[in-house]
Amino acid sequence: MIKAVIIGAAGRMGRTIAKVIQETEGIECVAGVENTGHPSVGNDLGEIAGLGPIGVKITDDLSLVIKEADVLIDFTTPSSSLYNMELASYFNKPMVVGTTGFEEKQREKILEFVKNFPCVLSPNMSLGVNLLFKLVEMVAGILGPGYDVEILEFHHRGKKDAPSGTALRLGYRIAQALGRKFEEVAIYGRKGEVGPRSHGEIGILALRGGDVVGDHTVIFATEGERLELTHRASSRETFARGAVKAALWVVGKPPGLYDMEDVLGLRDRGA
Repeated sequence: MIKAVIIGAAGRMGRTIAKVIQETEGIECVAGVENTGHPSVGNDLGEIAGLGPIGVKITDDLSLVIKEADVLIDFTTPSSSLYNMELASYFNKPMVVGTTGFEEKQREKILEFVKNFPCVLSPNMSLGVNLLFKLVEMVAGILGPGYDVEILEFHHRGKKDAPSGTALRLGYRIAQALGRKFEEVAIYGRKGEVGPRSHGEIGILALRGGDVVGDHTVIFATEGERLELTHRASSRETFARGAVKAALWVVGKPPGLYDMEDVLGLRDRGA
């Protein structure tokens, strides 16, 4: 039985992951972790997740429970995840990280940490979105530079980073397929006298409102036609099930950085 520690246990994703773990064979949750001062600290994770008592307490100190874990599942913030990854590196504990919004310097530190432990890091854990990554790369390669590309993402009002990590990954994959550097062609929204659309740019627009779990649309447009590829998530269980699948997969893997394409076996299947 694989023993998991959920970091960010009282958050929306943490609670959903706790529920999915309860329903999944071969894995159990042995602890939850939250920030110091969070009202859930000291409470039963099952009660917080709406499962009833399960005998698993929420602590505010990962170092107290990390030795019990076979794998850590982290959906928190970039700074928090980075600290937790440093601990995982020290204790050689596998991790699954769904946090988004890492800056370049933080990513450089991640690459150093994962030399000591295996980590699945993905902006989106759903099967559908990871297929979408493949599809947009394939479509961009077939349609070529004659099509304008726009990416639209829509999330709940509480999401802190923008654009979403998934939208950025989509843009990166498209730019790669077209032989462009994403950092040079990405346009984040438009305002005022911006002039005509430049050749090769990839537009990204972030919407926020209500309780939208996550919608992503990629638009390929040219004279006379438009192709749109859309993925809509209606439940966080989609991501939670992917995270638990990744947790089961990553235990026993060699140190290094992995993503959901590795977990789902998509990397070897091509576009």
